[in-house]
Amino acid sequence: MIDSHSLVKSSTEHFAAFLDGELDSDKNHVMLKRRKVEEEFENKEELQPLMKDECTHPGTIKQMCNHCGKILQAESGVAISYIHKGIRLQNHEIVRHRNADTENPLRHKKLYLVLDLDHTLLNSTGLRAMTSQEEHLKSQTDSLQDVSKGSLFMVNSVHMMTKLRPFVRTFLKEASEMFELYIDTMGDRAYALEMVELLDPQREYFSGRVISRDDRTQINKKDLDIFLGHESAVLILDDTEEVWQTNKENLIVMERYFFFASSCCRFRFNCKSLAELKRDESETDGALATVLKVLKKIHYMFFDEPKDNLVDRDVRQMLKTVQKEVLKGCKIVFSRAFPTIDRAENQHLWKMAEQLGATCVTKLDSSVTHVVSTDVGTKKAQWAVKHNKFLVLPRWILAANYRWQKQPEQNFSVNEVS
Repeated sequence: MIDSHSLVKSSTEHFAAFLDGELDSDKNHVMLKRRKVEEEFENKEELQPLMKDECTHPGTIKQMCNHCGKILQAESGVAISYIHKGIRLQNHEIVRHRNADTENPLRHKKLYLVLDLDHTLLNSTGLRAMTSQEEHLKSQTDSLQDVSKGSLFMVNSVHMMTKLRPFVRTFLKEASEMFELYIDTMGDRAYALEMVELLDPQREYFSGRVISRDDRTQINKKDLDIFLGHESAVLILDDTEEVWQTNKENLIVMERYFFFASSCCRFRFNCKSLAELKRDESETDGALATVLKVLKKIHYMFFDEPKDNLVDRDVRQMLKTVQKEVLKGCKIVFSRAFPTIDRAENQHLWKMAEQLGATCVTKLDSSVTHVVSTDVGTKKAQWAVKHNKFLVLPRWILAANYRWQKQPEQNFSVNEVS
C-alpha cells in the first residue's frame, strides 16, 4: 500500500524508487487490502461512504488512490509524471510534500538547482540544418561508447548533433555537491533523456529528475508547480527569462551558448557560429565557470553565514544580494538606448541595471557615473564626454549581467553615431 506519509518522508528519487517497487505488483497488493476490508462489512454499500469520509485521496496512480486504494471515476490533481508515469497529486499534498522534502537536502547542506538544457548546458542542431562550414564536424564526433570523455556527439536516434558546453562536466560534479540537480527543458522527453545520457552517463547527478515539455502543466511555460521542493530553496539556470513568468526571483539568466549556426539563425543573430569560426567558449572563464562561482557564494551565504533558523532562509533574497553587488556605486543615465514609447523605468535594460545594484535616473547631475547610449551625438552623450564620465554601449550592462562583475568600460565605449 502506498502510504501518503511515506511520500512525505522520502526525497524525490526515493519516492520514485518506492513507486516502482509498489507498482510491480500491478495493484494486487492494494486490491487485496481492500478485499479484506470489504469482508468485514456484510453490506458492502457501507464501505464507500466510510472510505469517502476517511480519505481525501491526496494522490492517485492511474485513477487509484495511493492512500486508500479506491478506484476513482476520473483523474484529478496535478500530473507529476516525471517522477512516475500516471501519478497525480492534489495541491495540498504537493505543498505538504514540499515542506517535508525540503528538510532532507537542508540537513545535508544541499539546495535545489533546476537546469535548462539547450543553450545553457549544451547546443544541438538538426543534421540537415548544418551549414557547409560546419560539415567538417561530422568527421570529428566523439564515441558514444564512452561519452564521459567527449563533448561532440552524433545522436542518430533524434537526428541531431550535440555539443556540450565547455566546463559542463566539472560544473555538474561540483554543483551536485551543493545542490540536488534537476533538468527542466522545453524539449520532448525522448530528446531530454538522450541529452541527460550524454551529460550524466553514470547517472550520478539527476537520478531521473528530468522534466520535459511532455510533463508540463502549461504549454510554452516553465513553472515550479510540479517541483517537489520548496521555492525558497530553489535556483534556476536558464537562457530564456520569458518562460519563467512566475519564478523570476529564482532565476539566473544564462548567456546563450551558440555553437551551431541554426541557433544563431533561430534567435536572429546575424553572425557566424562558434563552429563556423572553429572556436569555442573558454573552459575556465566561460559562462558555466562564472556561474559556478556565484552558486558557491550563494550556497555559502545560505548555510555558513550566521543567521536565524535554517528553514526560514530564502535563497531568493541571497540571489538578490549577490546581484546588487555587481554595479553597486554606479549611477546611470540612458540616452537613445531603448525606445521612448514607454516610461524609462519600465524598460528591461533599466530594470536589469537596478537589479545589478545601479541607480538609474533620467536627469544629469555631477553624481552620474555612466551614460549608456548607442549614439555619441546625443546631448547626454556629449555631456558625458565633456565631464569625463563613462560613455558606454547598452551591451556593457548585459555583459555585467552575464559575467557577474562590472566590465571594463573601455571595451564598450561609444565611438561613433550608430
